[in-house]
Amino acid sequence: MAGLKPELKIYDSHTHLNDDVFYDDVPAYLARAQHFGVVEMNMIGSNELLNQRAIELAHQYKGLHAVIGWHPEDIARFNNAAEELLLKQLTDSVVVGIGEIGLDYFNDEHSPHDEQKRVFERQLAIARDLRLPVSIHCRDALADTYQILKNAHVEEFGGVMHSFNGDVEWMQRFLDLGMAISYSGVVTFNSAKDVQAAMLATPLDHLLVETDAPYLTPVPYRGQRNEPGFTRFTLEKIAELREESLEDVARATYANASRLFLNH
Repeated sequence: MAGLKPELKIYDSHTHLNDDVFYDDVPAYLARAQHFGVVEMNMIGSNELLNQRAIELAHQYKGLHAVIGWHPEDIARFNNAAEELLLKQLTDSVVVGIGEIGLDYFNDEHSPHDEQKRVFERQLAIARDLRLPVSIHCRDALADTYQILKNAHVEEFGGVMHSFNGDVEWMQRFLDLGMAISYSGVVTFNSAKDVQAAMLATPLDHLLVETDAPYLTPVPYRGQRNEPGFTRFTLEKIAELREESLEDVARATYANASRLFLNH
């Protein structure tokens, strides 16, 4: 693609190459990501299978790192055996964090809220014990997520609000807990005014960028399947809105993600 600056190093802090839609063609997606300057990626787990795939990919490919845990939509299967396996998986050298974990109140057909809270709190306790940062999924549950993170003293082990979709006030509250704030392709949508305002108010040294691929595809590819290389377009929009150079924002978000996940 004309005009690309290959010397940029971009860190996609949250992606799902372990998903079925990517898993059989990972080398091709990695090659495209490299073309866009995306050289580091966190493979995010959500259940037993996807956690194991994240670990396998991180062992197989340079620049890939595993963040594993149990997503709130999958916790019906989080029993004692699943917890024992997770604890074992967390000892693997390629695991750099626990996630994605949190609360999802969007669809009441998913796990009951009390059960979501219990599993979330348990995984936060594990993160605290192991001093591993957490990647937080929060959908329609800002108040409960905030309170649970505060009670868990998340500032002691760190974490990131993945694909943050709250307003400036909520961003500041999570920032006060020591959380990093990550923005996905949503920030490129003209309709996402609250998210854009929150991003503009986020200090550069706490800002991360992600795709959440295959979801949340940024403009100009909105409507198509997302992929890690498209982190580039979210980063470009962030730099444009902040009136900062692409190089400075790429450098900062790369350093922030590395500090949180690779240098803890």
